[in-house]
Amino acid sequence: MASRRGSTRTPTLGLVGGLVADWLVGDPRRGHPVAGFGSVAAALERRMWRPSRAAGALYVVALVGGATGTTVWIDRRLRRWPAGRLFLLGGLTWAAVGGRQLARAGRELGGAVRGRDLGRARELAPTLVGRDPSMLDGPELCRAAVESVAENTADAVIGPLLWGALAGPAGVVGYRAANTLDAMVGHKSPRYLRFGWVAARLDDLLGWPAARLGAGLACLLAPAVGGDAQAAWRTLRRDGAAHPSPNAGRMEAAFAGALGVRLGGRNNYGDRAEDRPVLGDGPLPTPDDVDRAVRLSLLIGAATAAVIALARPSNAGRPRVRRAAQHATMMVGAAYRQDQEQRG
Repeated sequence: MASRRGSTRTPTLGLVGGLVADWLVGDPRRGHPVAGFGSVAAALERRMWRPSRAAGALYVVALVGGATGTTVWIDRRLRRWPAGRLFLLGGLTWAAVGGRQLARAGRELGGAVRGRDLGRARELAPTLVGRDPSMLDGPELCRAAVESVAENTADAVIGPLLWGALAGPAGVVGYRAANTLDAMVGHKSPRYLRFGWVAARLDDLLGWPAARLGAGLACLLAPAVGGDAQAAWRTLRRDGAAHPSPNAGRMEAAFAGALGVRLGGRNNYGDRAEDRPVLGDGPLPTPDDVDRAVRLSLLIGAATAAVIALARPSNAGRPRVRRAAQHATMMVGAAYRQDQEQRG
């Protein structure tokens, strides 16, 4: 019985450990597994690219299927070694989650705008957004930052945790691989309109539950960042579906309502412009709103870990699971405060 309870706790402890490691250590400076996967994907794309959905589908199957299958094989090899499976899940979660880097990038951009150093803010913008920052003023840079923090809270924090809880290490790897391919080829540019279609649709599918969970938590946690939960919920219900992305729209609308700001508008991507629907009723975000968005993102990450921990089977391990959830919340909060102190 003890080993069975230990096996049911392994996913929770591994996921919480990976999240805490992200906040205490951050991304590895060299040899990041996601970057390595991206290099392999880029090399394979040069060989496989064709202006067809079929070629894009084979590309996705080869990469996502290969990464997921390899992880399943390793996990099965460790089935009789619970500690090894725990470290595998924790390590993969640490590599897949990007909450610390997301928060740091958001705060740095907001700080540059606050200091009226728009040149520096435009230099920092590509670490967060894909749009052309060359002509963006302070409020538009802050809008871009809040939108990116909102969207990537689901993509880079909730998604890996949720799929890790549902499918273990293979869930973390499969989700992160699909999300990475979407970022690389899931664009509406002429080159990727057909080749990247499958990657984009797979990412939409896998990101669907994370975006809904994240949007709901953003509404619940709005008072913690000076917002109104009911206003956030109204904005989410009214504006969430207007966005062209079925997932980013929910997160951005929830953040807009929670922060009391207005998101959306025209985004320029090189020689291509997109007019996005307006989300929310307030003014354009300020640097202070970017900081609030970062705090909300951190709280959502901690709350997601707590939800996952409390959703584990209710047996004799329930008190330990509850303590794991509380520990996750405290550790992420402590790491955030430590990072703030280090920044002065």
